[in-house]
Formats: sequence, structure tokens, C-alpha cells
Amino acid sequence: MKNMKSQSQGGFLMAKIRQVGGRISERMLKDFGIEINSAQGRIMFALWKQDGIAINELAQKTQLKKSTLTSMLDRLEKMGYVRRQRCTKDRRKILIKRTNKDKNLESQYVELSQEITKLYYKGFSKTEIDHFESNLARILNNLTDFEAEHK
Repeated sequence: MKNMKSQSQGGFLMAKIRQVGGRISERMLKDFGIEINSAQGRIMFALWKQDGIAINELAQKTQLKKSTLTSMLDRLEKMGYVRRQRCTKDRRKILIKRTNKDKNLESQYVELSQEITKLYYKGFSKTEIDHFESNLARILNNLTDFEAEHK
């Protein structure tokens, strides 16, 4: 039987970081007076980078399943942060657009994201951060490639 200490713990550590980080993020969202949750924030963050994108593209950018994304968009639309609009070039395509209410949220969320980033990288050098993020991108690519091959 293999010794547990000799096994890689990367996946386990990422899961634990996600749990603890999620709890902290939700607490900080409340402290900042932001009414959306972190998963909804991921959707908004993608829209801040590119407004007016199709649901399929938004699903890809956020790594959310289309069914999950649709229900989250329903809630964000009811809250007044996004709206759906038919594409003028292709009437079958629905675009997700930002609203005026979203403009204030963006500045608050950016400030919160900076605080969370400081917490995550406390004690790390710029080189360590770059190396770490490069490795995370490689892991994500491995997983998305595997997922695409096994659909």
C-alpha cells in the first residue's frame, strides 16, 4: 500500500482553497455591500471584459454549463444587472448585455477583487505569482482538453 504522504495533493489542496476562498469571498461580498454572489460575479467579470456576447460564448468564458448559466442570468436579469437582446445580424442568437445598474457594481467588485488577490498572494513575489498562475493555466488546459475529448 502506498504511503499517502508521497502522493500528490494538488487536487485536494485546490478543492480546499476553493472551499475556504469561497467562504471568505462571500463574507467580503457582504462586507462590501455587493448583492451578487461570487459565481454571478464571474459572469459579470466576463461581461465587463466583453459586453454583448452570446450565451454559448459566455458559458465558455465562465466555464459554466449552459443550464446553470441560464438560471444565473435569470436572477441577474431580475436584479437589473443584465438584459437579453436579440442579435440584429442573427435573430436566433441572444446576446447578454450590461445595464446602467451594473456600472456601479463593476467598480465595487474590482476593489473587492483587488483585496482578495492581496490576500491570496500575501508573501508571494511577482516571479512566484507568475510561475504559479502559469502552472494553474496548464492544469486548466489539461482538464478542458480532457473534457472536450470525452464528451
